[in-house]
Amino acid sequence: MAGIPGLLFLLFLLLCAVGQVSPYSAPWKPTWPAYRLPVVLPQSTLNLAKPDFGAEAKLEVSSSCGPQCHKGTPLPTYEEAKQYLSYETLYANGSRTETQVGIYILSSSGGGAQHRDSGSSGKSRRKRQIYGYDSRFSIFGKDFLLNYPFSTSVKLSTGCTGTLVAEKHVLTAAHCIHDGKTYVKGTQKLRVGFLKPKFKDGGRGANDSTSAMPEKMKFQWIRVKRTHVPKGWIKGNANDIGMDYDYALLELKKPHKRKFMKIGVSPPAKQLPGGRIHFSGYDNDRPGNLVYRFCDVKDETYDLLYQQCDAQPGASGSGVYVRMWKRQQQKWERKIIGIFSGHQWVDMNGSPQDFNVAVRITPLKYAQICYWIKGNYLDCREG
Repeated sequence: MAGIPGLLFLLFLLLCAVGQVSPYSAPWKPTWPAYRLPVVLPQSTLNLAKPDFGAEAKLEVSSSCGPQCHKGTPLPTYEEAKQYLSYETLYANGSRTETQVGIYILSSSGGGAQHRDSGSSGKSRRKRQIYGYDSRFSIFGKDFLLNYPFSTSVKLSTGCTGTLVAEKHVLTAAHCIHDGKTYVKGTQKLRVGFLKPKFKDGGRGANDSTSAMPEKMKFQWIRVKRTHVPKGWIKGNANDIGMDYDYALLELKKPHKRKFMKIGVSPPAKQLPGGRIHFSGYDNDRPGNLVYRFCDVKDETYDLLYQQCDAQPGASGSGVYVRMWKRQQQKWERKIIGIFSGHQWVDMNGSPQDFNVAVRITPLKYAQICYWIKGNYLDCREG
């Protein structure tokens, strides 16, 4: 397979960032762009020592690098991208592996792949994350909570939120299970909670129809089989750009049997319907409630979306989604385009300013996450 010069790799990243088609088929139909997607495949896997699971769960992260700081950072080289997209896998029995990856670009004919490989190789906010009037909506009633899209939001036993993205997979923030140095307490027995009706007087088995009316909702838990965390998040490997890789995928021990939301490549903010994003999470200040919100994107970098959606700790890991027109199927479709990371203080021209930040699903991240889910890159050609 032919090698790809570094300049062409950077050009490929830029082409992926803008897409290859017009974002609108009509002025009133914001349309999902088409992207030329790379392929991220495992090359080698090493066994690692079992972690100690000693980290305290932190429901928010901090960074001194704001939008202008990130915009001034050059795009990663091919070797850096391989390093950041390599990943750790943690299994339910406590064993752990590290997988190195290669990045491939399919030829235009759709046949073989071209591959380039030169060898193996601050201040966190303690107050409410609310901007002016609290614009969040608590979702009540099983008619809403058990229906799409709200039914795709789940709760992690470590205190965060996740989103169903496949029959057995949950997308969340990396910091919900790993602090950048080691795994947080409880990760070895990590569970995912699904809101379900709590029935009165014995529940579904009762003959009286009124006795089967839900009094309130409760969580039903499913154990996690394994987790994937990109090395870009793990400090010491890429601590300056860790926030760009604050995402993780969880595989459940059994299917959840709910409708899930597909992942998609994040379009530029100006192509989002109304310039807005949406997400739902289990904010800590409203225990047991699923909380929905939407807001405008204020700024963006190649890897991050900066916004001021009202949120509290606990909402971290929520899937950020938009609804756009799918030209091929001629229908509207919601997709996860990012992962809510949490609140950030950022330095804006020497003056501290606060944002809530989401990690964008870029073409490379899409290729990686999709392969984690599907196990076959041929199923990951449409972002």
